[in-house]
Amino acid sequence: MERSLLQWRLLPLLALIASFLSVFFASRSYEKETQCSLLPHDHYWISSKRILTPDGLISGSVEVNGGVIVSVVKEEDWYKEQRSRVKVTDYGEAVIMPGLVDVHAHLDDPGRSEWEGFPSGTKAAAAGGITTLIDMPLNSDPSTVSPETLKLKIEAAKERILVDVGFWGGLVPDNALNSSALSSLLDAGVLGLKSFMCPSGINDFPMTNITHIKEGLSVLAKYKRPLLVHAEVEMDSEIDDGTDNDPRSYLTYLKTRPSSWEEGAIRNLLSVTENTRIGGSAEGAHVHIVHLSDASSSLEMIKEAKGKGDSVTVETCPHYLAFSAEEIPEGDTRFKCSPPIRHAANREKLWEAMMEGDIDMLSSDHSPTKPELKLLSDGNFLKAWGGISSLQFVLPVTWSYGRKYGVTLEQVASWWSDRPSKLAGLHSKGAIAVGKHADIVVWEPEVEFDLDEDHPIHFKHPSISAYLGRKLSGKVVSTFVRGNLVFGEGKHASDACGSLLLAT
Repeated sequence: MERSLLQWRLLPLLALIASFLSVFFASRSYEKETQCSLLPHDHYWISSKRILTPDGLISGSVEVNGGVIVSVVKEEDWYKEQRSRVKVTDYGEAVIMPGLVDVHAHLDDPGRSEWEGFPSGTKAAAAGGITTLIDMPLNSDPSTVSPETLKLKIEAAKERILVDVGFWGGLVPDNALNSSALSSLLDAGVLGLKSFMCPSGINDFPMTNITHIKEGLSVLAKYKRPLLVHAEVEMDSEIDDGTDNDPRSYLTYLKTRPSSWEEGAIRNLLSVTENTRIGGSAEGAHVHIVHLSDASSSLEMIKEAKGKGDSVTVETCPHYLAFSAEEIPEGDTRFKCSPPIRHAANREKLWEAMMEGDIDMLSSDHSPTKPELKLLSDGNFLKAWGGISSLQFVLPVTWSYGRKYGVTLEQVASWWSDRPSKLAGLHSKGAIAVGKHADIVVWEPEVEFDLDEDHPIHFKHPSISAYLGRKLSGKVVSTFVRGNLVFGEGKHASDACGSLLLAT
């Protein structure tokens, strides 16, 4: 009897202990989960006087639950109904808009992580408001040209990315004429293919000819995925045989890759894009011309092809819109890239094409390397590695240099979020709308900052960026990836919880 009584008296105590342990372990589990986010909430609201939606700017609030946008309400509707008691963060006058989708970045991982790498590259992306990166199949080692090499890239990225990352595969001579090899690469999950019409500078990523491209498109048509093309072909340069061609002069380098290289490649490429028209042999495939630099004949040919119904889009990059050949200092090889930055008059035409919608979108073409390969001490443009390091700054650069042309927030979101996400087939991204991933950037367009050595820069080699020394407008305040606050108040989330984006 006494034993039975003792058991009954212990029951409440045991229940209390069990309850405590349950709460303790649940909190430990929640704490672990929230290391992916600086905001310890799965369900919350964010508010602002300027929220960019597909229907335009509103003053209101966005509700996020489980990594997805579940409601968007205008300010006047906020008080009409009882809101659930969840966390609300008011960003005041800061702009809330869809996170940027960068479809053209070289993170160089695996194999050349001393150039960049997934951790530093995605930290820079998050600090710049980029919520999705599509990694190019080169300059990693090996290049991503097969299911086996894609697997290496996936393994290198796992648990090392702060933002969502997808992958382009490579179209090269070894797989271009082998439809089963290409199908295997596409089945493995690449979002599309990339090819070069000129030497890439990477030994295991040789150039393709128009036959390779035509065959690649026929395979891509079945998958309804794009082919991205570096459109330059080697032709005679404009450099003469004299000895007055100073390799430290940017104009010397510019003569080695004249606009005729782009014109020739695009003319050749557009001879097969007619197959992508409705009813064509490659209907369903799509051609995307990367980093257009030439704003004259090349652009006119692209406009004409679009008018005929070819499935073609084109991008340019912020460095072509920010810089001009005339202003590049002697020996400053930070500005070397291909195609090259051209003259100021060409830059004006690029901006005109952006504003008129003839260029579809922007990408960073973030292409870093080790500082010693930029030959900054020698300043030899002809021998230095080409590529602009820019990943963290593309949003403020676009805004800062675009304001004189009347660029709107809606255009920025179209160029950097909506159209790139559609190109990559990422239909759950690209907009502040119900059902979309809560991929969001909060930024202050009016806030200026000096991009100097005191500014926190998160990609691996800040010293090689051509943007150092510039004054920019547009401070990124917060970046959310699938609802996780991965960057805020200058800090990153402690865990790398970005998702891999594989096509199915």
